Amino acid sequence: KDMLLPFLLRSVQHCCQHSHSLPHLRRFMASSSVPISPSNTRVGWIGTGVMGQSMCGHLIKAGYSLTIFNRTVSKAQPLLDMGAQLANSPNAVASQSDVVFTIVGYPSDVRSVLLDPISGALSGLRSGGVLVDMTTSEPSLAVEIASAAASKGCHSIDAPVSGGDRGAKSGTLAIFTGGDESVVRRLNPLFSQMGKVNYMGDSGKGQFAKLANQITVASCMVGVIEGMVYAYKAGLDVSLYLDAISTGAAGSKSLDLYGHRILKRDFEPGFYVNHFVKDLGICLKECQNMGISLPGLALAQQLYVSLKAHGEGNLGTQALILVLERLNNVYLESAASSAKSS
Repeated sequence: KDMLLPFLLRSVQHCCQHSHSLPHLRRFMASSSVPISPSNTRVGWIGTGVMGQSMCGHLIKAGYSLTIFNRTVSKAQPLLDMGAQLANSPNAVASQSDVVFTIVGYPSDVRSVLLDPISGALSGLRSGGVLVDMTTSEPSLAVEIASAAASKGCHSIDAPVSGGDRGAKSGTLAIFTGGDESVVRRLNPLFSQMGKVNYMGDSGKGQFAKLANQITVASCMVGVIEGMVYAYKAGLDVSLYLDAISTGAAGSKSLDLYGHRILKRDFEPGFYVNHFVKDLGICLKECQNMGISLPGLALAQQLYVSLKAHGEGNLGTQALILVLERLNNVYLESAASSAKSS
Protein backbone atom coordinates (compact mmCIF):
# COMPACT_ATOMS: atom_id res chain seq x y z
CA LYS A 1 0.00 0.00 0.00
CA ASP A 2 2.83 2.39 0.90
CA MET A 3 4.36 1.94 -2.56
CA LEU A 4 1.06 2.02 -4.45
CA LEU A 5 -0.18 5.40 -3.21
CA PRO A 6 2.81 7.44 -4.46
CA PHE A 7 2.59 5.62 -7.82
CA LEU A 8 -1.07 6.57 -8.21
CA LEU A 9 -0.39 10.16 -7.26
CA ARG A 10 2.42 10.39 -9.83
CA SER A 11 0.10 8.90 -12.49
CA VAL A 12 -2.61 11.46 -11.81
CA GLN A 13 -0.07 14.28 -11.84
CA HIS A 14 1.33 13.02 -15.18
CA CYS A 15 -2.15 13.00 -16.77
CA CYS A 16 -2.85 16.51 -15.59
CA GLN A 17 0.47 17.78 -16.95
CA HIS A 18 0.10 16.00 -20.31
CA SER A 19 -3.41 16.89 -21.48
CA HIS A 20 -2.67 15.47 -24.92
CA SER A 21 -3.31 12.03 -23.42
CA LEU A 22 -6.97 12.90 -22.93
CA PRO A 23 -7.95 12.32 -26.58
CA HIS A 24 -6.63 8.77 -26.27
CA LEU A 25 -8.85 8.29 -23.22
CA ARG A 26 -11.80 9.72 -25.10
CA ARG A 27 -11.18 7.39 -28.06
CA PHE A 28 -10.99 4.45 -25.69
CA MET A 29 -14.33 5.50 -24.21
CA ALA A 30 -15.78 5.78 -27.72
CA SER A 31 -14.65 2.27 -28.66
CA SER A 32 -17.10 -0.18 -30.18
CA SER A 33 -18.09 -1.49 -26.76
CA VAL A 34 -19.27 1.92 -25.52
CA PRO A 35 -22.04 3.86 -27.32
CA ILE A 36 -21.06 7.22 -28.79
CA SER A 37 -22.30 10.13 -26.68
CA PRO A 38 -21.50 13.82 -26.09
CA SER A 39 -19.33 12.81 -23.12
CA ASN A 40 -16.91 10.63 -25.07
CA THR A 41 -16.88 11.78 -28.70
CA ARG A 42 -15.59 15.00 -30.23
CA VAL A 43 -17.12 15.86 -33.59
CA GLY A 44 -15.68 17.84 -36.49
CA TRP A 45 -17.71 19.38 -39.32
CA ILE A 46 -16.45 20.66 -42.67
CA GLY A 47 -18.94 22.55 -44.87
CA THR A 48 -21.66 24.68 -43.27
CA GLY A 49 -23.78 25.61 -46.29
CA VAL A 50 -27.53 25.23 -46.88
CA MET A 51 -27.56 21.61 -45.69
CA GLY A 52 -24.54 21.43 -43.41
CA GLN A 53 -25.54 24.29 -41.15
CA SER A 54 -28.80 22.67 -40.05
CA MET A 55 -27.29 19.18 -39.77
CA CYS A 56 -24.40 20.44 -37.68
CA GLY A 57 -26.80 22.47 -35.55
CA HIS A 58 -28.70 19.32 -34.53
CA LEU A 59 -25.50 17.80 -33.14
CA ILE A 60 -24.70 20.93 -31.15
CA LYS A 61 -28.22 20.97 -29.72
CA ALA A 62 -27.77 17.31 -28.75
CA GLY A 63 -24.79 18.34 -26.62
CA TYR A 64 -21.86 17.35 -28.81
CA SER A 65 -18.66 19.41 -28.80
CA LEU A 66 -18.03 20.56 -32.38
CA THR A 67 -15.07 22.00 -34.24
CA ILE A 68 -15.98 23.39 -37.66
CA PHE A 69 -14.39 24.68 -40.84
CA ASN A 70 -15.93 26.56 -43.75
CA ARG A 71 -14.16 28.47 -46.51
CA THR A 72 -16.61 31.37 -46.04
CA VAL A 73 -16.41 32.06 -42.32
CA SER A 74 -19.59 34.17 -42.28
CA LYS A 75 -21.62 31.06 -43.18
CA ALA A 76 -20.31 29.39 -40.04
CA GLN A 77 -21.25 32.27 -37.73
CA PRO A 78 -24.66 30.92 -36.61
CA LEU A 79 -22.94 27.71 -35.48
CA LEU A 80 -20.21 29.65 -33.69
CA ASP A 81 -22.97 31.54 -31.89
CA MET A 82 -24.33 28.16 -30.76
CA GLY A 83 -20.98 27.22 -29.23
CA ALA A 84 -19.00 25.54 -32.02
CA GLN A 85 -15.26 26.20 -32.24
CA LEU A 86 -13.73 27.46 -35.50
CA ALA A 87 -10.66 25.79 -37.01
CA ASN A 88 -8.50 27.26 -39.78
CA SER A 89 -8.23 24.11 -41.90
CA PRO A 90 -9.73 20.63 -42.35
CA ASN A 91 -6.52 19.24 -40.85
CA ALA A 92 -7.05 21.36 -37.72
CA VAL A 93 -10.65 20.13 -37.45
CA ALA A 94 -9.56 16.49 -37.61
CA SER A 95 -6.73 16.91 -35.12
CA GLN A 96 -9.34 17.92 -32.52
CA SER A 97 -12.02 15.35 -33.47
CA ASP A 98 -12.85 11.67 -33.22
CA VAL A 99 -15.45 11.76 -36.02
CA VAL A 100 -15.26 14.26 -38.91
CA PHE A 101 -18.27 14.97 -41.14
CA THR A 102 -17.97 16.67 -44.53
CA ILE A 103 -20.67 18.04 -46.81
CA VAL A 104 -19.18 20.20 -49.55
CA GLY A 105 -19.92 20.94 -53.21
CA TYR A 106 -18.03 18.82 -55.71
CA PRO A 107 -15.84 15.70 -55.81
CA SER A 108 -12.81 17.98 -56.24
CA ASP A 109 -13.77 19.70 -52.96
CA VAL A 110 -14.13 16.32 -51.23
CA ARG A 111 -10.68 15.28 -52.43
CA SER A 112 -9.18 18.57 -51.26
CA VAL A 113 -10.69 18.72 -47.77
CA LEU A 114 -10.10 15.04 -47.01
CA LEU A 115 -7.02 13.87 -48.92
CA ASP A 116 -4.75 16.91 -49.33
CA PRO A 117 -1.49 15.71 -47.72
CA ILE A 118 -0.99 18.95 -45.80
CA SER A 119 -4.35 20.63 -45.16
CA GLY A 120 -6.67 17.62 -45.56
CA ALA A 121 -8.64 16.09 -42.70
CA LEU A 122 -7.14 12.61 -43.02
CA SER A 123 -3.65 13.99 -42.43
CA GLY A 124 -4.79 15.33 -39.05
CA LEU A 125 -6.91 12.36 -37.92
CA ARG A 126 -5.54 10.05 -35.25
CA SER A 127 -5.67 6.28 -35.59
CA GLY A 128 -9.18 5.01 -34.84
CA GLY A 129 -10.85 8.18 -36.11
CA VAL A 130 -13.72 8.18 -38.60
CA LEU A 131 -14.38 10.27 -41.71
CA VAL A 132 -18.03 10.60 -42.80
CA ASP A 133 -18.52 12.21 -46.22
CA MET A 134 -22.11 13.32 -46.73
CA THR A 135 -21.44 15.05 -50.06
CA THR A 136 -23.02 13.51 -53.15
CA SER A 137 -19.87 12.42 -54.92
CA GLU A 138 -18.26 9.74 -57.08
CA PRO A 139 -18.46 6.14 -55.81
CA SER A 140 -14.87 5.52 -56.93
CA LEU A 141 -13.69 8.46 -54.79
CA ALA A 142 -15.50 7.01 -51.76
CA VAL A 143 -13.58 3.75 -52.27
CA GLU A 144 -10.31 5.68 -52.60
CA ILE A 145 -10.94 7.62 -49.40
CA ALA A 146 -11.82 4.43 -47.51
CA SER A 147 -8.57 2.82 -48.68
CA ALA A 148 -6.51 5.87 -47.67
CA ALA A 149 -8.21 5.96 -44.26
CA ALA A 150 -7.61 2.25 -43.67
CA SER A 151 -3.89 2.71 -44.37
CA LYS A 152 -3.83 5.14 -41.40
CA GLY A 153 -5.79 2.85 -39.10
CA CYS A 154 -8.92 4.98 -39.57
CA HIS A 155 -12.37 4.40 -41.06
CA SER A 156 -14.33 6.20 -43.79
CA ILE A 157 -18.08 6.07 -44.42
CA ASP A 158 -19.81 7.53 -47.48
CA ALA A 159 -23.16 8.89 -46.29
CA PRO A 160 -24.85 11.20 -48.81
CA VAL A 161 -28.32 12.45 -47.90
CA SER A 162 -31.68 13.23 -49.47
CA GLY A 163 -34.47 15.48 -48.24
CA GLY A 164 -33.33 18.97 -49.12
CA ASP A 165 -33.12 21.95 -46.82
CA ARG A 166 -36.40 21.10 -45.11
CA GLY A 167 -35.23 17.59 -44.30
CA ALA A 168 -31.99 19.02 -42.94
CA LYS A 169 -33.84 21.53 -40.75
CA SER A 170 -36.32 18.98 -39.40
CA GLY A 171 -33.78 16.19 -38.90
CA THR A 172 -35.65 13.84 -41.25
CA LEU A 173 -33.09 13.25 -43.98
CA ALA A 174 -32.65 9.91 -45.70
CA ILE A 175 -29.01 8.92 -45.15
CA PHE A 176 -27.45 6.38 -47.54
CA THR A 177 -24.36 4.77 -46.00
CA GLY A 178 -21.55 2.68 -47.46
CA GLY A 179 -18.60 1.16 -45.63
CA ASP A 180 -18.04 -1.05 -42.59
CA GLU A 181 -21.50 -1.84 -41.21
CA SER A 182 -20.25 -2.06 -37.62
CA VAL A 183 -18.85 1.47 -37.89
CA VAL A 184 -22.15 2.72 -39.34
CA ARG A 185 -24.00 1.15 -36.39
CA ARG A 186 -21.60 2.78 -33.93
CA LEU A 187 -22.23 6.17 -35.56
CA ASN A 188 -26.00 5.86 -35.28
CA PRO A 189 -26.29 8.19 -32.23
CA LEU A 190 -24.87 10.92 -34.49
CA PHE A 191 -26.81 9.98 -37.63
CA SER A 192 -30.08 9.78 -35.70
CA GLN A 193 -29.88 13.50 -34.96
CA MET A 194 -30.04 14.19 -38.70
CA GLY A 195 -32.37 11.54 -40.09
CA LYS A 196 -32.81 7.85 -40.87
CA VAL A 197 -29.81 5.68 -41.70
CA ASN A 198 -30.03 3.21 -44.57
CA TYR A 199 -27.07 0.83 -44.82
CA MET A 200 -26.49 0.07 -48.50
CA GLY A 201 -23.29 -2.03 -48.53
CA ASP A 202 -19.53 -1.59 -48.70
CA SER A 203 -17.64 1.60 -49.57
CA GLY A 204 -19.17 3.48 -52.51
CA LYS A 205 -22.60 1.87 -52.19
CA GLY A 206 -23.97 4.85 -50.28
CA GLN A 207 -22.99 7.05 -53.22
CA PHE A 208 -24.53 4.66 -55.75
CA ALA A 209 -27.80 4.72 -53.77
CA LYS A 210 -27.83 8.52 -53.67
CA LEU A 211 -27.18 8.75 -57.41
CA ALA A 212 -30.10 6.39 -58.07
CA ASN A 213 -32.16 8.67 -55.81
CA GLN A 214 -31.15 11.69 -57.90
CA ILE A 215 -32.20 9.93 -61.10
CA THR A 216 -35.64 9.37 -59.60
CA VAL A 217 -35.90 12.92 -58.26
CA ALA A 218 -34.90 14.43 -61.62
CA SER A 219 -37.66 12.70 -63.56
CA CYS A 220 -40.19 13.39 -60.78
CA MET A 221 -39.39 17.11 -60.95
CA VAL A 222 -39.86 17.13 -64.73
CA GLY A 223 -43.22 15.41 -64.29
CA VAL A 224 -44.39 17.80 -61.56
CA ILE A 225 -43.55 20.87 -63.62
CA GLU A 226 -44.90 19.55 -66.93
CA GLY A 227 -48.17 18.76 -65.14
CA MET A 228 -48.30 22.32 -63.76
CA VAL A 229 -47.72 23.86 -67.19
CA TYR A 230 -50.39 21.61 -68.72
CA ALA A 231 -52.88 22.46 -65.95
CA TYR A 232 -52.18 26.17 -66.43
CA LYS A 233 -52.73 26.00 -70.19
CA ALA A 234 -55.94 24.04 -69.61
CA GLY A 235 -57.26 26.94 -67.53
CA LEU A 236 -57.16 25.18 -64.17
CA ASP A 237 -56.41 26.86 -60.86
CA VAL A 238 -52.93 25.38 -60.49
CA SER A 239 -52.93 25.66 -56.71
CA LEU A 240 -56.18 23.67 -56.49
CA TYR A 241 -54.78 21.19 -59.01
CA LEU A 242 -51.69 20.60 -56.86
CA ASP A 243 -53.80 19.97 -53.78
CA ALA A 244 -56.08 17.63 -55.71
CA ILE A 245 -53.31 15.37 -57.01
CA SER A 246 -51.22 15.35 -53.82
CA THR A 247 -53.20 12.50 -52.25
CA GLY A 248 -53.51 10.46 -55.46
CA ALA A 249 -51.08 8.38 -57.47
CA ALA A 250 -49.23 11.53 -58.61
CA GLY A 251 -48.39 12.53 -55.05
CA SER A 252 -44.66 12.70 -54.32
CA LYS A 253 -42.09 14.30 -52.06
CA SER A 254 -41.08 16.59 -54.95
CA LEU A 255 -44.68 17.75 -55.26
CA ASP A 256 -44.99 18.34 -51.51
CA LEU A 257 -41.69 20.19 -51.21
CA TYR A 258 -41.79 22.29 -54.33
CA GLY A 259 -45.25 22.58 -55.91
CA HIS A 260 -46.46 25.61 -53.99
CA ARG A 261 -42.96 27.09 -53.78
CA ILE A 262 -42.96 27.18 -57.59
CA LEU A 263 -46.32 28.96 -57.67
CA LYS A 264 -44.95 31.60 -55.31
CA ARG A 265 -41.89 32.01 -57.56
CA ASP A 266 -39.79 30.93 -54.58
CA PHE A 267 -36.56 29.68 -56.13
CA GLU A 268 -34.44 29.86 -53.01
CA PRO A 269 -32.11 26.85 -53.03
CA GLY A 270 -32.98 23.87 -50.90
CA PHE A 271 -30.57 22.26 -53.35
CA TYR A 272 -28.61 24.21 -55.96
CA VAL A 273 -29.13 23.71 -59.69
CA ASN A 274 -25.32 23.72 -60.05
CA HIS A 275 -24.99 20.82 -57.64
CA PHE A 276 -27.85 18.91 -59.26
CA VAL A 277 -26.19 19.24 -62.68
CA LYS A 278 -23.02 17.86 -61.05
CA ASP A 279 -24.96 14.91 -59.58
CA LEU A 280 -26.73 14.08 -62.83
CA GLY A 281 -23.43 14.35 -64.70
CA ILE A 282 -21.91 11.77 -62.32
CA CYS A 283 -24.98 9.56 -62.91
CA LEU A 284 -24.49 9.73 -66.69
CA LYS A 285 -20.80 8.91 -66.32
CA GLU A 286 -21.66 5.86 -64.22
CA CYS A 287 -24.30 4.84 -66.79
CA GLN A 288 -21.59 4.85 -69.43
CA ASN A 289 -19.37 2.73 -67.18
CA MET A 290 -22.25 0.28 -66.63
CA GLY A 291 -23.32 0.24 -70.27
CA ILE A 292 -26.92 1.24 -69.55
CA SER A 293 -29.24 3.77 -71.21
CA LEU A 294 -31.45 6.02 -69.05
CA PRO A 295 -33.10 8.50 -71.44
CA GLY A 296 -35.18 10.18 -68.73
CA LEU A 297 -32.00 11.00 -66.83
CA ALA A 298 -30.34 12.39 -69.96
CA LEU A 299 -33.34 14.61 -70.75
CA ALA A 300 -33.54 15.97 -67.20
CA GLN A 301 -29.81 16.68 -67.16
CA GLN A 302 -30.08 18.69 -70.39
CA LEU A 303 -33.00 20.72 -69.06
CA TYR A 304 -31.00 21.58 -65.94
CA VAL A 305 -27.95 22.47 -68.04
CA SER A 306 -30.23 24.99 -69.77
CA LEU A 307 -30.77 26.71 -66.43
CA LYS A 308 -27.00 26.98 -65.96
CA ALA A 309 -26.68 28.41 -69.49
CA HIS A 310 -29.11 31.18 -68.47
CA GLY A 311 -27.03 32.02 -65.39
CA GLU A 312 -29.53 30.38 -63.02
CA GLY A 313 -27.25 27.76 -61.50
CA ASN A 314 -27.47 29.21 -57.99
CA LEU A 315 -31.25 28.86 -57.85
CA GLY A 316 -32.99 25.87 -56.33
CA THR A 317 -33.86 22.82 -58.43
CA GLN A 318 -37.54 23.90 -58.52
CA ALA A 319 -36.41 26.68 -60.90
CA LEU A 320 -36.81 24.06 -63.65
CA ILE A 321 -40.20 25.74 -64.22
CA LEU A 322 -38.28 28.56 -65.93
CA VAL A 323 -37.04 26.17 -68.64
CA LEU A 324 -40.53 24.78 -69.35
CA GLU A 325 -41.97 28.29 -69.41
CA ARG A 326 -39.38 29.38 -71.95
CA LEU A 327 -39.95 26.29 -74.11
CA ASN A 328 -43.69 26.94 -74.20
CA ASN A 329 -43.69 30.75 -74.14
CA VAL A 330 -45.89 30.82 -71.05
CA TYR A 331 -45.56 32.33 -67.60
CA LEU A 332 -47.59 31.05 -64.68
CA GLU A 333 -48.32 34.63 -63.65
CA SER A 334 -51.98 34.22 -62.77
CA ALA A 335 -51.17 31.03 -60.85
CA ALA A 336 -48.47 32.89 -58.96
CA SER A 337 -50.84 35.75 -58.15
CA SER A 338 -53.52 33.41 -56.80
CA ALA A 339 -50.95 31.55 -54.73
CA LYS A 340 -49.72 34.80 -53.18
CA SER A 341 -53.23 36.00 -52.42
CA SER A 342 -54.01 32.69 -50.73
